Amino acid sequence: MKPLSFFDPIIVSVPKEKIYKRLNYRKGTTQLTALQAKELERDIEDALSLIVLRGAGSCVPILKRTDSETTISGGHVIRSKSVSSLLKNSSEIFLMGATAGHEIMEAIREDAEKNNLTHGVVLDAVASEMVDASLDWIMKYVNHELSREGKRLTKRRFSAGYGDLLLENQKWIYDFLSLDRLGVSMTEAFMLVPEKSVTAIAGIEDAAYLPSKD
Repeated sequence: MKPLSFFDPIIVSVPKEKIYKRLNYRKGTTQLTALQAKELERDIEDALSLIVLRGAGSCVPILKRTDSETTISGGHVIRSKSVSSLLKNSSEIFLMGATAGHEIMEAIREDAEKNNLTHGVVLDAVASEMVDASLDWIMKYVNHELSREGKRLTKRRFSAGYGDLLLENQKWIYDFLSLDRLGVSMTEAFMLVPEKSVTAIAGIEDAAYLPSKD
């Protein structure tokens, strides 16, 4: 793979089941009238019309790893036991990021200002699940490319701000991925803008020496 790749646009299947679950609708237990179901589907379609998924990915060599720290190319040190554990069989890390774009967030803000909360909640749920699905798409694409080299990504990925990987790590990931080229910026508190933007870390493993994954 190239050291840095951009994916623009990303086209994914709509994860309807996950969207419904995020909205607390449970199959077989939540009862919707025909009108409610129609309105919900309309709101989902509204959200999809506003979302443009774009992403980036970068392979970075690991120079050294201990139980609590991982040093990568360029000398940056990732201080996280969780990440070190994730990367225990990896020689490289794969950084990824994706965004749903600004338009969907502007629509959510407008809904909040107009007190159109139900519509806004659906837009928010769809954007969250779609941008997460875009990371799944990136990993699937990269795994296809890596398979030619006898390598694969770790099944799990880890994001800054979760567990013991401090949110401040978002800054160097943002820089490695050049997310400004996707129209994404960052606040002083290390939050990505637009809000429905995400980054994550996975490991690159040599598949030949590891047990197969389900």
